[in-house]
Amino acid sequence: MKLLQCLITLFLLSSKLVFSQQPVVDGAKLQLALKKLTVLGSVLYVAAHPDDENTSVLSYSANGRFLNTAYLSVTRGDGGQNLIGSEQSELMGVIRTQELLAARRIDGAKQFFTRAIDFGYSKSPDETLQIWDKKQILADVVWVIRKFRPDVIITRFPDNGDGGHGQHTASAILAQEAFKLAGDPKQFPEQLKYVDPWQPKRILWNAWLPAIQKRGLDPNTLVKLDIGDYNPLLGMSYTELAALSRSMHKSQGFGASGLRGETLNYFIHVDGDSAKTDLFEGINLTWSRATGGDKVGKLFERAYKEFNPENPSAILPVLLEAYSALDQVKDRYWVDVKKKELNDVIRACAGIWTEAIAQDFSAVPGSSVRIRAGIVNRSDFPITLTKIYWPHGPVIDVNKPLKRGQFMTVDSVSVLPADHAYSQPYWLREAWAKGVFSVSDQTEIGKPENDPELEMRFELKFNGQSLVMTAPVLYRWTDRVDGESYRPFEIVPPVALQLNEKVFVFTDRFPKTIRVLLKAGIAGVSGDVKFNAPQGWKVTPDKIAFTLVNKHDETAVNFTVEPSEKSSDGVLSAVAETNMGKAANNMITISYPHIPKQTLFPRAEAKMIQLQNGKVVSKIGYIMGSGDDIPQYLAQMGYSVKLLSDDDLDNEDLSAYEAIIAGVRAYNTRPRIKQQQTRLLEYVNSGGTLLVQYNVVFGLDIKNLGPYPFKISNDRVTVEEAPMTAVNKNHPLLNFPNKISDNDFLNWVQERGLYFSNEWDSQYQTIFTCNDPGENAKAGSLLYAKYGKGIYMYTGISFFRQIPAGVPGAYRLLVNLISAGKNKLQ
Repeated sequence: MKLLQCLITLFLLSSKLVFSQQPVVDGAKLQLALKKLTVLGSVLYVAAHPDDENTSVLSYSANGRFLNTAYLSVTRGDGGQNLIGSEQSELMGVIRTQELLAARRIDGAKQFFTRAIDFGYSKSPDETLQIWDKKQILADVVWVIRKFRPDVIITRFPDNGDGGHGQHTASAILAQEAFKLAGDPKQFPEQLKYVDPWQPKRILWNAWLPAIQKRGLDPNTLVKLDIGDYNPLLGMSYTELAALSRSMHKSQGFGASGLRGETLNYFIHVDGDSAKTDLFEGINLTWSRATGGDKVGKLFERAYKEFNPENPSAILPVLLEAYSALDQVKDRYWVDVKKKELNDVIRACAGIWTEAIAQDFSAVPGSSVRIRAGIVNRSDFPITLTKIYWPHGPVIDVNKPLKRGQFMTVDSVSVLPADHAYSQPYWLREAWAKGVFSVSDQTEIGKPENDPELEMRFELKFNGQSLVMTAPVLYRWTDRVDGESYRPFEIVPPVALQLNEKVFVFTDRFPKTIRVLLKAGIAGVSGDVKFNAPQGWKVTPDKIAFTLVNKHDETAVNFTVEPSEKSSDGVLSAVAETNMGKAANNMITISYPHIPKQTLFPRAEAKMIQLQNGKVVSKIGYIMGSGDDIPQYLAQMGYSVKLLSDDDLDNEDLSAYEAIIAGVRAYNTRPRIKQQQTRLLEYVNSGGTLLVQYNVVFGLDIKNLGPYPFKISNDRVTVEEAPMTAVNKNHPLLNFPNKISDNDFLNWVQERGLYFSNEWDSQYQTIFTCNDPGENAKAGSLLYAKYGKGIYMYTGISFFRQIPAGVPGAYRLLVNLISAGKNKLQ
């Protein structure tokens, strides 16, 4: 057990340091990397979302078969739920992108994406492919195949719908069609400027036993792999390694325990040449597949056999000879792939550490950045540092030998171009449609993330053999708890403009104070900040002057915004005219322990909505679940909102609250709520109003969520325009204090709701029926029951999405639910 814990710690440490500069490569991992140099083969796994991938297959392929292994996730998971915070949509996609990269750093595979957006749960591949604009995403899958050149493609899902989610099925359809098109030069010829056509050998479906049995197939007749085999160099099985990888999907609550022992996976042939016993049957995985590759292959085999983990630099002459011999190989794809791998192996065998540390973690376009380049040779092999290529800076001639253990540093300055773009995930730089991100640069499509903003290049000579090693420019500090820590270097605006809300809710005609927090990206920035307001809205004063003396200084300014006399909504945008140019960007920082810090710079703007909500409740208690932003918007509407702690729920007089709301997945994420449920139902019985938002069955450790029995299902309505039909238009929930009409269900985002009830006691009343096209009506989106003197409600309606998105009708409906106990008609 202690050994396994040590291995887990080592993997997590290695993952952290991979992001920092380069991986910590111990002797065992180096031996695996040497073996991988001898193998020429690649496999591409394809599915729809982060966490769809079979990390066991990836771990086995990369570390057991030594294949060039990659996962193509068609989307970045933008539409998923968030178990660790309140980020949604594109911010959720940024988190899940980084979680995938963290997973790949553990299992050893590479990562690709298309431009497709996860727009939420879809029940139909036809709907999915229409929203995605099938031709664009099919082109992206073809692009990745041509770029990565897999011998074998594996899909996680079949094309017949057995995978459930429409996006799952669509990913299989796209993979199968791309398999047929990637080798045809007539298809997507614009790509051939950068890549060549490529025809994989076969495509298979990584099937699960129930689906195999459903098809009447005998598993023993299929290609099967034992991916639970133990690897002594890893000190664990591939399934144990896979569990560590899968556990990086923390935002989805997908922590996994390792499987030990035989673990069979089955593969059903889909297209191409069939295989009987092995995925790579009939495929040459040796260097003889590349013209002129025999010599290189023999050198790599020799290096592998002669490797001594106690003296890894002893094989450097063999590796350097192989590096030179690669230039005689005709297959440029494999030359490029193996040169990169070999560069890393040479670096590890010599114990070379390179770094490029910026004086600060950010700079503005046109400014100077002081960077310290560092390098050390921790072997006895003679290595000379000849030059350092500074990003946007000089080429420094060094020409000094790197003596063992002597850390050499060189300081200089990079001058950023004045037109350098701000740091922003490349897929979020341009405005996008509902289903497809806009990416103009073909060469960026498929990349998991941006290239480093700045990169240092070190030119080295190993006994006359020239090699270039790189290091991304990073910022480093020593954390008192975590020790050595890194974050990406960022290009930032001269001043960032952070509005205090994404949506401002005006519930009457009175003005509202709006705060703008100004954050300096450079010292000595000054100017005026102002708002561009919707027509008819009034902002005072017209502008406010500011001066920020030091870099990273902050100051807040307040404007008064008066709504239009007409009941109109709109967008309010902030802009600063400064002595260093115009700035109109917000700054959003995403920070979680398991991924690198992410900073985004979207436009500094907020949605403005006007509501006549007839507020009749004053004090609300909120039981936060997995995380949502509803409390802050309730406060904007004038409610007094308190986030209820476990101590509050255990001891406080709950009758002080006119309504209590349980946030999304509160019963899944609050362990003590099972014991507190009795007090909550007593609160209802005594006259309180309790509104429980959606929970999921998995991990629900409570028998009854309500005063009367009901069951939660996976029922949902994914079409956000689906009609919401009132069961009884005269029901109090639809008439007090707001009269709810069809107009209140316009402009919703992503979905109507999820995790509806599908069975309920007769004491409950249903309020709406709704359904996706072609399905039967579902009545479990909102349950209402009187209990004693109070009212209990369960809802799967996605208020957690609609409220932060500023959907007026969702606000009006939520006000009615909160006010249920005040309605004399109840």
